[in-house]
Amino acid sequence: MMTNHEQVANTDLDPAWIDRSRRAALASHRLVGWIFWDPVGVANYAALGVPEGLGYYIATRGAPLAGAGNQAVTAAFGSIHPDFVAFALDHCRAHTTFAEAAAARDRAVVEGLHEYVPGIVDGLAALTDPMWAAADALSPAGRPLFAAHREWPRPADEPLLSAWLAVNCIREWRGDTHWAIQIAEGLSTDAAGVLDGAWRNYDDHWVARSRGADDTAVDAALAELEARGLADDGRVNLTGIEYRQHLEDRLDRLTVVPWQHLGAELTDRFIELIEPVGMRLMARVDATAGPNWMPAGRDRVAPIPTTGGTT
Repeated sequence: MMTNHEQVANTDLDPAWIDRSRRAALASHRLVGWIFWDPVGVANYAALGVPEGLGYYIATRGAPLAGAGNQAVTAAFGSIHPDFVAFALDHCRAHTTFAEAAAARDRAVVEGLHEYVPGIVDGLAALTDPMWAAADALSPAGRPLFAAHREWPRPADEPLLSAWLAVNCIREWRGDTHWAIQIAEGLSTDAAGVLDGAWRNYDDHWVARSRGADDTAVDAALAELEARGLADDGRVNLTGIEYRQHLEDRLDRLTVVPWQHLGAELTDRFIELIEPVGMRLMARVDATAGPNWMPAGRDRVAPIPTTGGTT
C-alpha cells in the first residue's frame, strides 16, 4: 500500500493494478451514476421548492463546490455548457441551499440502494472507513471537485451513505484527473466530447451535444481535431480513436493510486460486490434518462473501421 501523500503512478505498474483501476472505476460510475436521474431524488429536490426539480443533476453533484461560484463549477465539470451550469445553480440558490439539495439526493441514495440492490448494502457499508482512508490519502492538488467533495460533511450515523459518498469522492478524483489529462493535451472541451463520443461509438456527436454543444461548436471541434490529424472530412478517424484509447489507458494508470491505498484485497472485494449489480443500476439510468446517458458507466462499443479510415 502506498503511503506518500504526493504520489505519481509507477511507470512499471503490475498490469493487474491497471486492470483493477479500470474495473473499480467502472464499478464506481455504476454505483453512483443512477442517482443523477433518479425520480425519488428529483422529487426530493422539487419538494424543496425547486420547480419540477429542474437542474437536479448539476446542483446536487456540484453542491460541494457551488459556494465558489458558477464559473468554478463549470471549470471543474469540464464539458458542461456554462449556461447549463448557471441555470441549475442559480435555480437552486433561488429556492433552497446546496446543503439541502445534497441531502435530498442522499436520502434517495439510501432508499434506492435498499430498493434496487439490497444485496450490496451491508458489504458496501462495511467498506466505509477504508474507503474514506483511501480518499483522505489522495493529493487534492489540481483536483477541485474532489477536494470539495472530500471536505463536505460525512454522515456519522449512516455508514451505507458514507461509503457511497467516499466512492463518489474517489470517482471525482478520477474525473478531475481525466480533465487534467485532456487540458494538458490541449484539447478543448468540445473537441474532447466529440472525440469521446466517437471512441464510444455514439451517433451524431451525442456526447458533446448532451453537454450543450451546438452545430457551430461541433464543427469547430471537428476542425480542431482535423488540424491535429485526428479527424478527416468531418469525422473522427482511426488515429483519433487510437489516441482517445491512449488517453484512457493513461487515465487508468494514473488513477491506480486510490485503489493502491485501499489495497488489493479490499479493492477486489469492492469490485466483486458491485460488478454483479452494475448493469441493474445502469438499467435505472436507461429507464429514467435514456440509454445514452452516463456513458462512463457503460461498456464501450468499439467503432467498426470503415473505408477511408474514419468513424
